[in-house]
Amino acid sequence: MSSSWLKVVSVSLILVLGGCTTVSDWFIDDEELEIRRLAPLDAKFQAKQIWSQSLTGGVDNYFSRLRPAVAYNKVFAASRQGIVAAFDQQSGKRVWKKDFAIYPNEGWFSSISNLWSDGISAKVSGGVTVIYETVFFGTEDGEVIALDANTGDTKWRVKVNGEVMAAPAVDDNVVVVNTGSGQMFGLDAATGDTLWNYESDVPALSLRGISTPVAANGGAIIGTATGKLVVNILTSGQTAWEQTISAPSGATELERIVDIDSEPLVVGPNIYVISYDGTLASVELRTGRVIWKREYSSYRRVSVEGNSLFVTDVNSNIYSIDRRNGVELWSQNGLKKRNLTAAEPMGDYIVVGDKYGLLHWIDKNDGSLVARYDVGGDDEDEGIYVEPVAIGNILYTQTREGELVAIEIPI
Repeated sequence: MSSSWLKVVSVSLILVLGGCTTVSDWFIDDEELEIRRLAPLDAKFQAKQIWSQSLTGGVDNYFSRLRPAVAYNKVFAASRQGIVAAFDQQSGKRVWKKDFAIYPNEGWFSSISNLWSDGISAKVSGGVTVIYETVFFGTEDGEVIALDANTGDTKWRVKVNGEVMAAPAVDDNVVVVNTGSGQMFGLDAATGDTLWNYESDVPALSLRGISTPVAANGGAIIGTATGKLVVNILTSGQTAWEQTISAPSGATELERIVDIDSEPLVVGPNIYVISYDGTLASVELRTGRVIWKREYSSYRRVSVEGNSLFVTDVNSNIYSIDRRNGVELWSQNGLKKRNLTAAEPMGDYIVVGDKYGLLHWIDKNDGSLVARYDVGGDDEDEGIYVEPVAIGNILYTQTREGELVAIEIPI
């Protein structure tokens, strides 16, 4: 090859790579390219990473809601493979680590071969809940496990009927576990013994996911795959009331999907809940009376700050809604189809993650985009699939590959 030809090739590459296109863009169709490209942003502040830790396995491409939890000056996180660990909240230094992956016993050679193996996935799913100095979590194999929050030692380990795909809820010494089989269990927080169980109908076709339970005000609260909001008495499991939020309609099973897969939000005397087929509702906690309904579709958690509800819909539009009457205050559609997480309030902002590993800060008063930070290198393998956790001016987020990252913004 002549030197002149090399110069032409080199100049061409420089022109391409120096412009708005990258090599990775060459393998993306036009629609995907439009989604990936973001308008330039005049940032109000610069976020910075203060520490990161890796949890083997992450969640890969599986459905999972492994959101970290912050308590007792530690950050607790898990991977689907079976790693559960605690890290110092400020420094990121690991406090303890436990491995729940399964390592087959195949004789004397196992002790050697297992050193180079991550084991068989424990299928940890749904996220961790930390309370009573205990870490509670579940697996898709129907196990519910309680660990000492200070040491990681196992307190108890029990089996329930159904996949545990949502983080447990805990209150009044009762652990509430919702499962993909339509059964919800109340377990003794100290022993894991079953106190009660409640069963709801599961339609022939539903989303891959379940409502994260809420334990509050003496009730165990869930949304169901049949579009109902149900409140059971926390200590006995007896149904206090159930209310239809969204009723199936349409000729096909696909059209009749009405799952409530998000976590109900309890604020004062009201519950706020959203369904996949397009209903956001405010419901009176004591009676189940519907106060108002509006048309929004989501499987993400609704968040709140003051009198504002924040909703990320199925197309990754973000809305602020007055929780008192359901009036829309603003909308932000500049991140459409980026598979955004639910919104996490953080001071004057809300923050969302996307499937390319970016965090976006939005002014909670007017919906304008004010800052962003690249956690995952614009790589879907490092996408942020569940909402971050904000504590003061520090944000903790976890990527699909299992990277746990602490991000700081200026006060």
